[in-house]
Amino acid sequence: MPDEPSTMRLLELGPHLLGFYDGRVPGKRYHSAEPNWLDDGGYALGICSYAIVDGVSAIVYDTHLSVAHATLIRRALEARGVRDIRVVLSHWHLDHVAGNAAFADCEIIACDETARLLLEKRAEIEAGSLDGPPVISPLILPTTTFSGGLELSCGNVGVELRPLDIHSRDGVALYLPADGTLLAGDTLEDTVTYVDEPGRLQAHLAGLAEVAGWDFSRILPNHGAAERIAGAGYDGGLIDATRIYVERLLAAATDERWAALPLQAFVAEPLAKGSIAYFEPYEAVHRSNVAKVQATVHGVP
Repeated sequence: MPDEPSTMRLLELGPHLLGFYDGRVPGKRYHSAEPNWLDDGGYALGICSYAIVDGVSAIVYDTHLSVAHATLIRRALEARGVRDIRVVLSHWHLDHVAGNAAFADCEIIACDETARLLLEKRAEIEAGSLDGPPVISPLILPTTTFSGGLELSCGNVGVELRPLDIHSRDGVALYLPADGTLLAGDTLEDTVTYVDEPGRLQAHLAGLAEVAGWDFSRILPNHGAAERIAGAGYDGGLIDATRIYVERLLAAATDERWAALPLQAFVAEPLAKGSIAYFEPYEAVHRSNVAKVQATVHGVP
């Protein structure tokens, strides 16, 4: 693996918000030419971790694809004079916790369920037997946990951690009340959500209905187009596009007409509205999602 992720970009997203984006680089892989969760997941689809910064304080929202990525994030923050760093984890998935070791001396905050899942899966993750290479070892676990919501401050910047049962049961969104920015983690994704819990899509629809009622000025997901994240961000259309996609996945579980559609036809209306943008690597995500929901109907774990 390269010593440093040379394709990672720093995005200036506001007076107190930075984005650290990597991936979606044509013809480029980061870890290896062989199939692996890092290159074929977060790097291929594009991934952004965030940092709220005020004076000497920072809150890092997810630790990115590797310790090398997280180390670059930490260096960038320290170069700006940051000395007090806390980490918030959006959920337990590998591409969001892989860099935890770079912040091993910092407070790492997660909801109770994220902490439970990471502890439960720690041996598999450190052995590389969960999703294969690259191995995350040691996996640094959360040091502070919470249930329900949690309010924090980063210098003079207020931060709200809000649980969301979308994509994974342990989702935590980060909301900045001063300007209405919603950091959505993997609860929302452009082009479409990655299904990890196919048997819980109805619960995820309830979560989507909940977040649709929130007051926000922009949505910044972890997986999306760098240009959109660096620009105006996403609006409520991303929530609606995700709802449409999940509803149609449920239909595709038993209706081969839906199941056979390519991604562009499956979400034609949100694409036409510009709520999401077509990105070809999501075709593989879509085919996998359809297979998972069909397997669930047929009782395949």
